[in-house]
Amino acid sequence: MPGDLSIAQRPGENSVRRKLCTMMFLQFFIWGAWFELGFDYIPKLGFNGDWQLPLIFGAFNVGALVALFFSTQFADRKFAAEKFLAFSHLIGGLAILGLYFVKPETDAAGKVTEAAANAAFWPFFFLMLLHSIFYVPTVSITNSIAFANLRSPSTQFGPIRLWGTIGWIAASWPFIFILIDWAKVPAYNSLPFFDWIGKALGTSVEGANAMDLKRSIFLVAGVASLILAAFSLTLPHTPPKPAIKGEDSLAWLKAMKLLKNPFVAVLFLVTFIDAAVHQSFFYWTFTFLGPKADGGVVDIPANWVGPVMKIGQLAEIITMLFLGYVLKNFGWRTTMIVGVLGHAVRFAVFAFYPDQVPAILVNIIHGICYAFFFATVYIFVDEFFPKDVRSSAQGLFNVLILGVGPFVANFACGILKTHNTTKDAFGKDVLNYPAVFQVSMIAALVGSVLLFLFFHPPKQVVAEAGTSAAPH
Repeated sequence: MPGDLSIAQRPGENSVRRKLCTMMFLQFFIWGAWFELGFDYIPKLGFNGDWQLPLIFGAFNVGALVALFFSTQFADRKFAAEKFLAFSHLIGGLAILGLYFVKPETDAAGKVTEAAANAAFWPFFFLMLLHSIFYVPTVSITNSIAFANLRSPSTQFGPIRLWGTIGWIAASWPFIFILIDWAKVPAYNSLPFFDWIGKALGTSVEGANAMDLKRSIFLVAGVASLILAAFSLTLPHTPPKPAIKGEDSLAWLKAMKLLKNPFVAVLFLVTFIDAAVHQSFFYWTFTFLGPKADGGVVDIPANWVGPVMKIGQLAEIITMLFLGYVLKNFGWRTTMIVGVLGHAVRFAVFAFYPDQVPAILVNIIHGICYAFFFATVYIFVDEFFPKDVRSSAQGLFNVLILGVGPFVANFACGILKTHNTTKDAFGKDVLNYPAVFQVSMIAALVGSVLLFLFFHPPKQVVAEAGTSAAPH
């Protein structure tokens, strides 16, 4: 029909693609701005690790559960996607901005009392929950907007989604400068320019001053969210999608019934294990890599810990380029086992060889961990599950990866922290990092053994994957 032009025939296609790239960049910039550093900052606010910290971090996982049912079953069938995106980022942005202002009061000695922590907990938790409930569904909504406005999603979506990874990486860079301890930096004219730059970039804040500056993660994330809220109104109009036959509530039941296949059940269990192990990496690593004065081990300046952790995303970009080749030549099981074993290798280095160079370089493995397991799981589900329940099956595995696995890990890590923390000669808490890292390492080894022994998908599915994995 004359009025039904493809994107290729419409004027301004390049403009649309630039807007979609910007949307993806901001979408993941918001998440990357607070997530890693938040696992260092929030535990130091004095909340107890038995239930308060797990609930705060678990708010994001609750958001994943809401996203599973709300965004796919209601939001994208009732609202124009770009307007839903704008509204969600407005509310979510205001909520995470509010976290910047919620901080427990300290006593005369500069410590947070239990009463002060309890008084601040509920406002902090509800703001985090509000942000998560509105933010997490937007991850799938941005995908929907991109797919609906691309002429050839199978070939064009990848480069656009790449800007999300770039946004996650870029989110750490403002903190290179925010966390500089300018009071310790020599006067500007006292050193040659490049020596002065090197001195400034290598001087990070510590102690109470660091806490005041680290809470700016919520300021940066909130501002980015409000920018995306406004920018969303400029995105192409993406009308609500009517329900498609087979995509109803029964689809969830049909997808669950496929767990009767042993290899699907094993994959479901290992996905839960790997998601929990993956979450434990974020729970411990920022503080572990950071300055010894702030409870760290590797002693990297605080302003550089974020970029060091982002090395994993750089490796992920490269790894994804070769994923199709790896799947075609090594198959599902071997690829997934390597992905899970990557976690075990990384935690082994952290536990037994925590020097700066290996502790930094081992973060490259993150790209292998993500692409070879999580991305491969999504591709496997797309290949194996029947078409009428494929979307629901993706949602079920997504709940494990973003919801249930991390949620359980938050409580498990809190228990591990309680049982592996002692006092030093000065009364300061000291965490036995080798002990907690070995737990994650062993869990990853268990997951890889389960895959090796029990994950045997039908050969015809493997054969089909070899021809279609590359475009994903």
